[in-house]
Amino acid sequence: MAAYDFDLITLGAGSGGVRASRLAAQAGRRVAVVEESRVGGTCVMRGCVPKKLLVYGAHFADDLADSLGYGWSMEGADFDWARLVVAKNTELNRLEGVYTRILRDNGITVLEGRGHLSDAHTVMVAGKAYTAETILVATGGRPSLPEVPGIEHAITSNEALDLMQLPERVVIVGGGYIAVEFAGIFNALGVGVTMVLRGDTVLRGFDADVRASLAEEMTRKGIDLRAETVVRSIERAGHGYTVLLSGDETIEADLVMYATGRTPNTTGLGLESAGVVVNAKGAIMVDALSRTSARNIWAVGDVTDRVALTPVAIAEAASFVRTAFLGQPSAMDYDNIPSAVFSMPPIGTVGLTEAEAIKRHGYVDVYLSRFKPMRNILAERDERSMMKLIVDRASDRVLGVHMVGADAPEIVQGFAVALKCGATKAQFDATVGIHPTAAEEFVTMREKRPEPSRA
Repeated sequence: MAAYDFDLITLGAGSGGVRASRLAAQAGRRVAVVEESRVGGTCVMRGCVPKKLLVYGAHFADDLADSLGYGWSMEGADFDWARLVVAKNTELNRLEGVYTRILRDNGITVLEGRGHLSDAHTVMVAGKAYTAETILVATGGRPSLPEVPGIEHAITSNEALDLMQLPERVVIVGGGYIAVEFAGIFNALGVGVTMVLRGDTVLRGFDADVRASLAEEMTRKGIDLRAETVVRSIERAGHGYTVLLSGDETIEADLVMYATGRTPNTTGLGLESAGVVVNAKGAIMVDALSRTSARNIWAVGDVTDRVALTPVAIAEAASFVRTAFLGQPSAMDYDNIPSAVFSMPPIGTVGLTEAEAIKRHGYVDVYLSRFKPMRNILAERDERSMMKLIVDRASDRVLGVHMVGADAPEIVQGFAVALKCGATKAQFDATVGIHPTAAEEFVTMREKRPEPSRA
């Protein structure tokens, strides 16, 4: 048997890479992690965590305004964006230390630099070769920019997280979760926001009622949604920019941000030298166990372009370790994965959309409720929540739970357990609600929505 430097070398110290490396080390394997940037990866350093901190900061604008209806006086309240960014960065530094300590405490070697494969068992880092019996690629993804004249003037979410000054006007190109989340942050803090969407509305792939409800609330808050529109060019104009849209309309902005998709981080990894196959998008092709076309090389997380969610990468990493090192072949279960969009208002969703449910199960029953949350009454805030259940008519099993409104991610997380257990609408109906809460609406909806004609 060949003598290798390590049992496992992991490329990428993000959420999936760190979890896999830690579990493998705890299983007695000699492990090294290669990282060219910061330990913690996209979620901790450039995604979920810093973005959520900015969402919290922005939300206080609404909270302060709402407090007036509850007898509070907030004269003299002021906001300092730069102070928020500095506080956010302090927390990221702390988290990086936590992740670094996890690796150190588990005896994992950290190799600093960009790694690339010279063959199926050899990783080159900073001009030095390291060998391993098993290699895991967990390099994640990065924001992608289209080829548009003047695209060099645009920023992505990476740069948006580190802005030290708020713009007065921003154009956000894209309608996915990153776009709507930053639109909510900027809008809440008084920035004029225009969103340019190629599609008919925001959040392609989500349930139609979720998309419509969020678009309505965003518009109500003053966000300018330009649907079925594309950017033709971007030009510098004084201290700002002019954005030329299809139809020859021009928008002026102080900042242009693109959130039009992400690309797997596979460029320059030397995958072809190791016999690893990628698809047209550059994503690593894997089987149900996360094994690539090279038998000793595996891949998890966003680099595989399956389900780009941090908890999914972590679960895939755990399945990989069980399969590769513990003799327990374990495939990730992708059914009923809950997800959230931290827009304003936020979204929580688990299970099938209505369109998916009809396609898979035929006839379904839909229960839908729109209402003004109790908190908004005294605040005189004209924001409404939407809650929706999709039920298989034949079996009574709940196929989808969707919510747009305050605390939606927190509420839907619990219902995700119910869907994982195969809960039926009758069991939802038999559950006593907690009153007064918004969450109780999910167990008190009794009226089916009239079924649309299928002619």
